[in-house]
Amino acid sequence: MKMPPAAFLLLGAVVASAAEPARPPARSAAPAAVRNPAVLGPVPAAEIPKTDAEWRRRLTAEQFQVTRKKGTERAFSGKYTDTQTPGTYRCICCGEPLFTSGEKYHSGCGYPSFYAPIDKVRNKTVAEHEDWSMANVPGFGVRTEVTCRRCGAHLGHVFNDGPPPTGLRYCINSASITLDPQK
Repeated sequence: MKMPPAAFLLLGAVVASAAEPARPPARSAAPAAVRNPAVLGPVPAAEIPKTDAEWRRRLTAEQFQVTRKKGTERAFSGKYTDTQTPGTYRCICCGEPLFTSGEKYHSGCGYPSFYAPIDKVRNKTVAEHEDWSMANVPGFGVRTEVTCRRCGAHLGHVFNDGPPPTGLRYCINSASITLDPQK
């Protein structure tokens, strides 16, 4: 029996969708602070809309790759990994204050680590989203991405293996932040 061309397209779509595994329901061992539906959800609209060309003119190649394309710098290569200078860490893209040196600690993961964002109560500075990009890689699974709430810049990820009082580890790329030293 000869099939019309439209039937091949339909058959191809059915086979392609059957080949892709269904996304399992979101699950995480993260504490309630990370799984808060008010915090974890759709990516908010950036208050600072810019084109990729505008961001490329403003950022270095590494900063652009990390913040706008959700890249990751090489572990132990960032300039703030071991920094102990007191001050405020701001978004490299828009200058929004995100973290302070008071919440920074040495986690040994190769990236600057903080146990809370600068606004611990209302969390108006960073947004958290499910990140499925490594879900099929053994040892990773679904992670929680951290972005600047103001401009949408990718900062890093948050994990539930941090120190008290929050138990969280905001693992942040040095390329996504700049330190404003305390005067």
